[in-house]
Amino acid sequence: QVQLVESGGGLVEPGGSLRLSCAASGFTLDVHTITWFRQAPGKEREGVSCISSIDGSTYYADSVKGRFTVTRENAKNTVYLQMNSLKPEDTAVYYCATDDEPLVRCSFRAYAMDFWGQGTLVTVSS
Repeated sequence: QVQLVESGGGLVEPGGSLRLSCAASGFTLDVHTITWFRQAPGKEREGVSCISSIDGSTYYADSVKGRFTVTRENAKNTVYLQMNSLKPEDTAVYYCATDDEPLVRCSFRAYAMDFWGQGTLVTVSS
């Protein structure tokens, strides 16, 4: 059974940092492209970052470029999203997602994802 479980969310002050984890089970994560999405209250879900299973390339939304870093630890079957210099507008539920096909290109198209985690809430506030 394919499962993605996010963790690491919480309350942080502006300028602070958090590291989110996306732990996979039921499949080998290193051959699956993993995408991070987020959804703020009243807004559509948006792609934040992606790490490709083809060549390890990483992609970021303009709003987080230079502040967020996505990495993969194959031994733990886990992908991380390091978030620095957090802003109030980063407040959202963060999800990791993947396609059921291995070795696909990165995409921020939510409709293309087959498996989703339950989400973890990140709140940036003073």
